[in-house]
Amino acid sequence: MKGLIVAVQFLTRLPTPLVTVSNDEFAASMRWFPAVGLIVGALVAGAGWAVAAIDPWTAALAALLVWVAVTGALHLDGLGDIADAGGAAHKDRDRLLAVLSDPHIGSFGVAAIGLQLVAKLVLLHALIDRQAFAVVAFIPFAARIGPLIWSRTLPDLHAGLGSRFRNAVRPVDLLIWGAALVAAAWMAPALLIAPLAFWGWRHWLLTRIGGISGDGHGAGIEICETLLLVAALFWAHGA
Repeated sequence: MKGLIVAVQFLTRLPTPLVTVSNDEFAASMRWFPAVGLIVGALVAGAGWAVAAIDPWTAALAALLVWVAVTGALHLDGLGDIADAGGAAHKDRDRLLAVLSDPHIGSFGVAAIGLQLVAKLVLLHALIDRQAFAVVAFIPFAARIGPLIWSRTLPDLHAGLGSRFRNAVRPVDLLIWGAALVAAAWMAPALLIAPLAFWGWRHWLLTRIGGISGDGHGAGIEICETLLLVAALFWAHGA
C-alpha cells in the first residue's frame, strides 16, 4: 500500500498521507502507476458525468480541467519537452540532451501542448455526448501501463528521474496489469489498441530520441491517452 501512496504522490496532486521511502521503494512505486490511472480516470469521468446534464461541451471542459488539475500538468510538461527535443534531434545528441534539460519551453512544445489540450477537449465532448463515461474512466489506467513496458524495453536516455525506474518492474507486474487491461476491455473494447500505442511510442522514442526518460514517460502517457480517446470514439460511432 505504501507503493500506491508514493505513486499517487508522484503522479498526481491529490492529498495523501506523508510517507518516507528509500530509492528502491520509490522506484518500485511504478508498479502502481496503472492503479493511479484508475483514480485519475474515475475523477475525470465523474466530472464529465456531473456536468453532462448542463451541456456536453461544458462537461468536456470540466473533465479536462480535472484531468489537468489532478495530474498537475506533469505529463503535459513531458510532452512539451519531448516535442522540443524531437525538433532538435536532427542536429546531434548533445543538442537533444541540452534541449531536454532546458526548463524553458520552445515553439514545438507550445504547439504540442496546445494541440493536445484541444484534441482531448474535442474527443471528451464527443464521448460524453455519447454517454461513454466508462471508457473515459479506463483510459488513464490503460495509458499508465505504458511506462512499465518502456522502462523494461528501452535504454535510459540519461541518468535522470526516468532511469530510477530501471529494473523496478517485474514480469509478474506486466502480467497482472495486462490481465486487468483485457478485463477492462470487456466493457471498453477500444482499450485493446493500447499495446499498439505502447509499442508505437517505444519505436518512435528509440529511433527518434534514442531512449527513455521521465519526459518520455510523461509524453507517452499523453499520446496514448489521446490515441485511446480516438479509438473509443471510433468504436462508439460504429457500435
